[in-house]
Parts: sequence; structure tokens; C-alpha cells
Amino acid sequence: MNNKKEIIIGFIVGIIANTFGTLLYILLFSDLSITDTFNAAIDQGHIGSLLALGAILNLIAFFGFLRIKRDQRAKGVMLATLVTALVILLYKVMA
Repeated sequence: MNNKKEIIIGFIVGIIANTFGTLLYILLFSDLSITDTFNAAIDQGHIGSLLALGAILNLIAFFGFLRIKRDQRAKGVMLATLVTALVILLYKVMA
């Protein structure tokens, strides 16, 4: 496979892992529903923290790809993590 396709696959895996991690964190540690938790996080200014905690699952995907010698996919996961960090930074600056 070409490198660009591998990076895109890794990026998609990173976004899915981040989304799943955020939802998993909400389900495990919040007494509210998912939408209520998101709304409360936005109102209290904690949405960045919520997204950052969800990105922890990207570590598993990143090191998993490195372990099976899929370096380009690991780069895609890293790119997804950096995009998440930039979104959090923009949210913090604009809020």
C-alpha cells in the first residue's frame, strides 16, 4: 500500500479511538447522559479536558501500530492526536 493511504487509515483509527475514548469516559465516570455531560462540559469550560481524556485511547492504537510494524498508520494516529490538540487549543483561545 502507498504511504498516503496508510496515514489516512491511521488518522481515521485515531479519530475513532478518540471518539470511543471520550464516550467510554462519559459512560464510566458521569452520572448524566452523554448529551447532558457534553452540555455541562461546554457550560463549565471543560470540553477540552473531556476530549483530551478521550485521546488516551490513541496511545493504544499508536503503540499497537508500532508493534506490528505499521509505522505510517502510527503517523496517522499521531496526526489525529495533534488535530485534537489543535481543536482543544482553538477552543480555549476562542472561549
